[in-house]
Amino acid sequence: MPELSEPIQTFILHWGEMGTRWGVNRTVAQIHALLMVSDRPLPADEIAETLQVARSNVSTSLKELQSWGLVKSMHVLGDRRDHFQSEKDVWDMFLIVMDERKRREIDPSIAVLRDCAEALKSESNPESHAEKQIGELLQFMETTNSWYANVRKLPKPLMIRFFKMGGRLNKILGS
Repeated sequence: MPELSEPIQTFILHWGEMGTRWGVNRTVAQIHALLMVSDRPLPADEIAETLQVARSNVSTSLKELQSWGLVKSMHVLGDRRDHFQSEKDVWDMFLIVMDERKRREIDPSIAVLRDCAEALKSESNPESHAEKQIGELLQFMETTNSWYANVRKLPKPLMIRFFKMGGRLNKILGS
């Protein structure tokens, strides 16, 4: 792979830093960034060489990206190695991440909150403050989950228009 330009290096480093803030390993995020800006699928050894990271780290990171559905493995004619390509459409990438975060974080949290709320209701001497807080958090998460499910059902072009409306929604809703 040719030497990366300064802006591409800056983007990859920044995406890695942002990844750590989002709870994603820095190398995973940097590999994702490299694959996003690459105009062709890349083999793991080329990724390792370009980013100057260990090949084993690249393999582990690629598996993580594949588990999220952000990167796919493919074959290139005349080359026996696996090559990897990132989702290129930023809206599809956003939806993939949102779906995965919901599945990995929101759904389990709602289940635990429901269990806790039920357990507190059945206690003979419930902690009313805790019961109230857990109930409110559960209601918030279920409302947010329901909102997301409804937005997620929209066709992508309509969803994009919805997100781009931004502050105009305030005027429509009268606030």
